[in-house]
Amino acid sequence: MSTLTNLRQRYLSEPAFKMFKKVLPPLSDTEREAMEAGSVWWDGELFGGSPEWNTLLNYPKPQLTDEEQTFIDTKLETLLAMLDDYKIVQEDRDLPPEVWEYLRKEKFLSLIIGKEYGGMDFSALANSTIVTRIATRSLSAAVCVMVPNSLGPGELLSHYGTQEQKDYWLPRLSNGDDIPCFALTGPEAGSDAGGIPDQGVVCYGDYQGEQVLGIQLNWDKRYITLAPVSTVLGLAFKLQDPEGLLGDKADLGITCALIPTDHPGVEVGMRHDPLNMAFMNGPTRGNDVFIPMDWIIGGQDFAGRGWRMLVECLSAGRGISLPALGAAVGHMTARTTGAYAYVRKQFGMSIGNFEGVAQAMGRIGGFTYMLEASRTLTTTSLDQGEKPGIVTAIAKYHMTEMARTILNDSMDIHAGRAIQMGPKNYLGHHYFGMPVAITVEGANILTRNLMIFGQGATRCHPFVLSEMEAAANPDAEQGAKEFDALLGKHISFAIGNVSKSLLNAFTGSRFNKAPVSGETAEYYRHLSRMSRALAVAADFSMLSLGGELKRRELVSARLGDVLSHLYLASATLKRFEDEGRQQTDLPMVHYALQHCLHKCGVAFDEVMNNFPRKGVGRLLRTLLFPLGIRYQAPKDEVTIEIAQLLMTPGAHRDRLTKLCYVGEKDGDPIAIMERAFIALQDVKDIDRKLIKAIKAGDIPRKATLSEKLELALASGLITEHDVEKMNHADALRRRAISVDDFASEEFTRLTLESGKAA
Repeated sequence: MSTLTNLRQRYLSEPAFKMFKKVLPPLSDTEREAMEAGSVWWDGELFGGSPEWNTLLNYPKPQLTDEEQTFIDTKLETLLAMLDDYKIVQEDRDLPPEVWEYLRKEKFLSLIIGKEYGGMDFSALANSTIVTRIATRSLSAAVCVMVPNSLGPGELLSHYGTQEQKDYWLPRLSNGDDIPCFALTGPEAGSDAGGIPDQGVVCYGDYQGEQVLGIQLNWDKRYITLAPVSTVLGLAFKLQDPEGLLGDKADLGITCALIPTDHPGVEVGMRHDPLNMAFMNGPTRGNDVFIPMDWIIGGQDFAGRGWRMLVECLSAGRGISLPALGAAVGHMTARTTGAYAYVRKQFGMSIGNFEGVAQAMGRIGGFTYMLEASRTLTTTSLDQGEKPGIVTAIAKYHMTEMARTILNDSMDIHAGRAIQMGPKNYLGHHYFGMPVAITVEGANILTRNLMIFGQGATRCHPFVLSEMEAAANPDAEQGAKEFDALLGKHISFAIGNVSKSLLNAFTGSRFNKAPVSGETAEYYRHLSRMSRALAVAADFSMLSLGGELKRRELVSARLGDVLSHLYLASATLKRFEDEGRQQTDLPMVHYALQHCLHKCGVAFDEVMNNFPRKGVGRLLRTLLFPLGIRYQAPKDEVTIEIAQLLMTPGAHRDRLTKLCYVGEKDGDPIAIMERAFIALQDVKDIDRKLIKAIKAGDIPRKATLSEKLELALASGLITEHDVEKMNHADALRRRAISVDDFASEEFTRLTLESGKAA
């Protein structure tokens, strides 16, 4: 060993190693399993400070197979035509029997199960697309489809089941003989899934007249979707082996088992009422339920290995189901709100032409583009075989929050049209249902505050996880050597990011590389700057706060916001390139990127203003933004341009809202609005003639439409055919803006029946 190496180790790496071990807490077993279970994907590039943009652009374009597209064009369309969401939610409080039968028969409940077991074996993209399109029609129906195809027995069995378990259960799940649910959440364990109190004890018991080795179980679970109608229950519990029947370890840890719901002692059937939605959701309980050991998913060898199984499957399901609901809200609100803002007139013009309304419409259009971009990029990672826990957490949190925001915008624009419930209302049930997506699979507040950066800082950082493993090495000498090899690289990494951050600050990011030219090139350069700034802020935060960073949730949340908006911006740029750089989409792209950069700037500003070590906050501001943070919210002209695009039919509108279901039945509420929108577009030229005549004083401004048409016809300004078209369009307009009303006795009946069903 050279003298220089000795000196470096003695005076640099060894003191740093001791400090590192002191300030950073050791990884718990559950944390370690969570870190090892997931994978790092594009989030690692963003966290590293120097994203390779060509890597992003070279990821496969999202594309359905011919089989998947045929299923969507035929069987899915048939399902959508069968759904009457008002009747499902307000009257039946369940899907009709013929819909349940269709879901079973056409394998909507087994989209992810392999063909060898009778399932569809569809991609994550197809699974997500199907759920998204159903959700534009009915959230209750979408939830019934998405649950068996996300975290649950089908996925767990496919990945971890014994061959015997797969051969028995997967065909039954595929053909609909069994309806699955998975019980994880309980009264004392929600987002903290690792803290479940439900217990199983290894023991001998009676099963089918014989004494066999098994587990005595007690559980109390709630919020379990499909539990009231399930025939097979996936259950997560903590397994104890006090008598050492399986080995010398008494506390085996979280375990997952599969239990028929008609097994003695299993309680299902009661229902919760999740904000009046109609999907089946309820509790399940068990008291001293004995099951044989081979009911553990994966068999006896998987006793105690349930936590890793759950983390891996949760990260995948979290990236498909709930983001699909968020994307559905985008597709639906963009299409309907654009139409309504054109159809609805006040003060003689379409309300979408008022700038206040246009601002909200700009947000709807920009967010919808970003929602679909994030949906497809996230499913791309899953279809590549990744299990990116951080990426899917970002998608789940931000896509459901964006959906809530634009749903509120849409409600504001529709005003009274949105708050009167009835068959004509296409927003109300989504407004009730969206908070469900906010709360499940990890409450959004905790996902943001604890997970995205809290796990990302360790998992995605190029060196920290390896350094923590070196610090935890029981062989202290070997750990010190490993740490010494990493430290130099880490220091070089940090210095490089600091120097490049300063250069970016004084040059406006002009020297950062962009993989494309044109109007989007500058965004790549600015995002590279934000990525480097995040790398610097993460290093300083971990160094100065150490283990305290876990408790400083607001610091963690804000740095997570930076990472999240870098990901959302990346998804937007990727979509723009994948779809052939559609020029009419540029306003939505500009909105999304300006929004994301602005949010990064706000998050950094809040981090530096509130950093627990004031000196560190000031130093970060000096190193990262010495000239200030100048990223502004989306420009007014962009929002107004988007509003006009939403109120104009064409390929751009169809592309933005392609997954929104527009039915063909006369009573379909979205179809009613769409027909009125198109009809009014068809009479724009006639309407302009009337407006011109009114301005000239030839037609009274306050005359009724029929009077205006009569005068215009008499003067030769328009033809009889024009009058016919205008009257037809106006009749459709009046129907589109109308709301439901009920006779008192009918209203009372519906209220009472809804209460009894709940």
